[in-house]
Amino acid sequence: MNWTLPNILTVLRLVAAPVIAVLFLYFTRPYADWFALLLFIVASVTDWIDGYVARAWNQESQIGAMLDPIADKAMVAIALAVLIGFSSLSGWLVLPAVLILFREVFVSGLREYLGQSAGTLKVTRLAKWKTTAQMVAIAVLFAHGIFEHYLGMSIIGMDATIVGDIFAGREEDLFGLQWKHTGMTYSGQAGLALIWLAAGLTVITGWDYFRKALPLLKDD
Repeated sequence: MNWTLPNILTVLRLVAAPVIAVLFLYFTRPYADWFALLLFIVASVTDWIDGYVARAWNQESQIGAMLDPIADKAMVAIALAVLIGFSSLSGWLVLPAVLILFREVFVSGLREYLGQSAGTLKVTRLAKWKTTAQMVAIAVLFAHGIFEHYLGMSIIGMDATIVGDIFAGREEDLFGLQWKHTGMTYSGQAGLALIWLAAGLTVITGWDYFRKALPLLKDD
């Protein structure tokens, strides 16, 4: 393997994928959410950087072309598994997560079966938008967990009547309950909207790949 900068970034992103899950085993929340969010954002940014550098510096390689989509899929799959396991929104995440994971397995299986003919299934612009939507959605959903836990930590030990008065504007909001609740609400709604959008794009691109592969799947 030629250890060019794009290949190094791709390998680091691949290694970072399981670390996201490990963070929730060794850190309490919301610190685990913070670390996972920062790691996921950095890894997502390197996905753009390594592709740009590889093209600009003429450092595209076969190993990089193979590892890059694997790293992307690993990041998304592991992050979704963590969110389903730890997020309060998990009930709304199961179906889009299943659609996303099913599509990735299905398309990977198609490419493996087609072998040398897999070039038919080139990454499309819509597929790149799909990946971007997935990355942004997951980052926003990690942010939702952070708002949620800071709000919960602020409310612990407070009388329910006082909490109600603060949200009603009858009591001074000394602990920032309102902005934490607003952040939790909007990040949750935005994250769910984006992950469902990503799931929709996932289904569309998956069908597009299957349609392109159909002529190659027919018996002689």
